[in-house]
Amino acid sequence: MRVMIIGGTSGIGLALAGHYAQQGAALALCGRDPARLDGHPIAARAGLRRYGFDIGERQAVFDAVGDFAEEGLDLLIVTAGQYAGADALVRDRMCSLPMVRTNVSGLCHAFDAGAQAMLRNGRGQMVVVASIAGLLHEYPNGSLYSASKRAAIAISDAYRKALAPHGIDVTAVVPGYVDTQKLRDLNGGSAQRKPFLQTEEQAVRRIARAIAQRDAHCIFPWQLHAMVRLFNLLPKGLQRYRKK
Repeated sequence: MRVMIIGGTSGIGLALAGHYAQQGAALALCGRDPARLDGHPIAARAGLRRYGFDIGERQAVFDAVGDFAEEGLDLLIVTAGQYAGADALVRDRMCSLPMVRTNVSGLCHAFDAGAQAMLRNGRGQMVVVASIAGLLHEYPNGSLYSASKRAAIAISDAYRKALAPHGIDVTAVVPGYVDTQKLRDLNGGSAQRKPFLQTEEQAVRRIARAIAQRDAHCIFPWQLHAMVRLFNLLPKGLQRYRKK
């Protein structure tokens, strides 16, 4: 099995890489700075391929995917993502477009490149790790991050319909809070106050199972999903008071 993970140098992407390494997969891990893998046990894995690029650079994505896919590509996972909260966007309005470039345009670049590679063999699977924030309907003062993740889920749904006749599956993973280093950094060093917090190990087990089953969607945890569904039913006047 040949697996490429864009966003695989940290967080959920790197945790998934560990899972597929244990399965004996041929791995390619991609990120803006692949040197981040230095010193990590997976860096010593024989045959590991590293690629450094910005997912927002279309040609760079195609070059990397095309290079690894010369020997085949069975699974492409996109965990790369960018977050900027409401306060950050107020302080620096230039944060907005880079987030869309990564979370939306970059995903299209990756799926275009992956589809091109997989169509040659008439099989494969592409996966995006989005966010449960993407299940929030647009509401007064809704965040750009949520909008970008809604777009990511919609993009995966569109590619699934387009590629189904060609034997290529597309899975949208929609997780709640996962206790990654990035989430801890965004929350003063600890994410323990986040509701229904999942460990990386719990998230990997859930995601890997959904991928193996070739599910269209993987939404977890169910408790947070239920809260989002209830929030979507509230009147707009009440929704505007949600804390970012």
